[in-house]
Amino acid sequence: MDKILEVKDLHVNFATYNGTVQAIRGVNFDLSAGETLAIVGESGSGKSITVRSILQLLAKNADINKGTILYHGEDLLKKSKKEMDAIRGNKISMIFQDPMTSLDPTMTIGKQVAEPLLIHNKVSKKEALGRAEEVLRLVGIPNPKERMNDYPHQFSGGQRQRIVIAIAIVDYPEILIADEPTTALDVTVQAQIIDLLKELQQKIGTSIIFITHDLGVVAGIADRVAVMYAGKFVEYGSVDEIFYDPQHPYTWGLLDSMPTLDTSEEDHLNSIPGTPPNLLNPPKGDAFAPRNEYAMQIDLEEQPPFFKVSKTHYAATWLLHPDAPKVTPPKGIQKRFTKFKKLGDNI
Repeated sequence: MDKILEVKDLHVNFATYNGTVQAIRGVNFDLSAGETLAIVGESGSGKSITVRSILQLLAKNADINKGTILYHGEDLLKKSKKEMDAIRGNKISMIFQDPMTSLDPTMTIGKQVAEPLLIHNKVSKKEALGRAEEVLRLVGIPNPKERMNDYPHQFSGGQRQRIVIAIAIVDYPEILIADEPTTALDVTVQAQIIDLLKELQQKIGTSIIFITHDLGVVAGIADRVAVMYAGKFVEYGSVDEIFYDPQHPYTWGLLDSMPTLDTSEEDHLNSIPGTPPNLLNPPKGDAFAPRNEYAMQIDLEEQPPFFKVSKTHYAATWLLHPDAPKVTPPKGIQKRFTKFKKLGDNI
């Protein structure tokens, strides 16, 4: 598949009263046409900052001090504001976390969905509203023609999230960034939104970058998964490789804290001990070492490189070094692997 987006050695700093926060520390990834890439990690790991850098939607105190973001071979970081305005919401679009803050409470839904078309395309207001109605129908809003004149407060939480998705896809973007699009929704509505995104991907042919802290959510939507910790990717591979053959202790911890549909009272879900490091002063070695029960002396002294597990699977852990002691995932993880295989797409 053709690579349409390539992020190379991305570094993002934030200037604060206490000093410089090194929020993103050398992130690399690519996205192919029609692919879904999930970026997973705890809150504060840098997921949202990474994708906001693509669209240059960062706070004023942010500084992308190193790296390139290539979209069809052109560096987005070298684009002018006018050039980026033509790309945002048109070629690359984003679904934000909270539909209540993403929607204007004073504007009708029809106008909000039609607005990107009026900005990016030379269409009449009538044509834009007609397209808005079509897209609202596409995302599953009942009676879209009648509801075009309704306001956000007249819709349920799940419907508002569908409307946010409609705004993001009304221009049929080539890349759709979904930043925790199901966080505020109940489990049933989460599943509906995931199914909707998969269906839309097939219909409009978009590529998706899906951001979440919940590994369970990505099992049914992602082709590849990148696990992020303290501003760096620590493991990436196909969705099967990450779920069935994880190599990094942090990935083990995320999986061990995730329930499955048949989790019983006898099953114990573990949390990852400790807290992420302060990125005002990033650790010299592996940032996960203080929380890693398998950490060795070298973890405190040197950052691990990526070790190749397969041609599509890499993990940055010294446990994969040929001279490292052989360890196996905790028993709870191994038991959960078996459940994942049985549950398949239902996890």
